[in-house]
Amino acid sequence: MNTKKLYTVIIFSENTVGLLNQITVIFTRRQLNIETLSVSPSAIKGIHKFTITTFADEDTIDKVVKQIDKRVDILKAYYNTDEDLVYQEIALYKLSTELFIKMGTVEDLIRKYNARILEMNEDCVVLEKSGHYDETQALFKELSETIGVLQFIRSGRVAITKSKVERLSDMLSSMEKKLQEKHA
Repeated sequence: MNTKKLYTVIIFSENTVGLLNQITVIFTRRQLNIETLSVSPSAIKGIHKFTITTFADEDTIDKVVKQIDKRVDILKAYYNTDEDLVYQEIALYKLSTELFIKMGTVEDLIRKYNARILEMNEDCVVLEKSGHYDETQALFKELSETIGVLQFIRSGRVAITKSKVERLSDMLSSMEKKLQEKHA
């Protein structure tokens, strides 16, 4: 029996209106919940990179990625496990300034979690913590249990593969080489 684990799906495409909806429908049809989603320009000009995390078994995620890959607007889609990637999330925590100062262990907390103070005024303090989910969640838990958190937000995962170049670069180089051989 296949057990569910967290996969990171990386999709390369041109920036096309409605493409995100087409991608999410594929996940929905397979009854997969998207845990995190991040979209941005990639290292290749004109190409966007979607980074999506979801819990699935390998057979299901393989089918999802193959289905996404068939779409006309998709250049290439891959799935990876955490071992294949360098990844981070960013979290912001809004706290009461009065309670934050009364903690007395502010410096220890900042050092322990390697957090940064982004904003501090008479009403609130905003902390930033970059890291993996369990690291940002641990800070949230500690703050919630000690002084309370007024607001909290966590970004979607941003990830790059541990390989030397993006897989898309390899694919585009291969296509260009075949084109040159064809015209030679």
